[in-house]
Amino acid sequence: MPEVVLAVARFGFLALLWIFVFAVIGVVRRDLFGTRQARLVASPRGIPSASARPAKVKRGKTARTVVVTEGALAGTRITLGDSPITIGRADDSTLVLTDDYASTRHARLVPRGGQWLVEDVGSTNGTYLDRAKVTGPTPVPLGAVVRIGRTSFELRS
Repeated sequence: MPEVVLAVARFGFLALLWIFVFAVIGVVRRDLFGTRQARLVASPRGIPSASARPAKVKRGKTARTVVVTEGALAGTRITLGDSPITIGRADDSTLVLTDDYASTRHARLVPRGGQWLVEDVGSTNGTYLDRAKVTGPTPVPLGAVVRIGRTSFELRS
């Protein structure tokens, strides 16, 4: 085999190896530190602005609690308020998961327009709502199962 072809093959392999290394570093970095998230802007008194408050629902049942139905935290209940619920392995998450398939900052539940939306915040393994992968802010109906790794939870009134 000509030496030129062999040299080009070596450089090509080296380039692919470095691309792989940088991709692995990016995934590990995202898993450890999460992605940047927009923060809600509060007024000077610490009260959320009117645009940050969810609209009140006049009729129908609204979600009041999150109940973990499967996983290591089965039976855990979190009362819902006006602030978002963060979910992941990070110690500062509202719902701290000990699941190997959960990212540090995995997902969050956000109140908007009288309903709760689930959004994946750049997790490695994804967030699922009734077996469908969540790709953007998605409304969560009462009783619908949200799955993150081996942990499942649902909203209840």
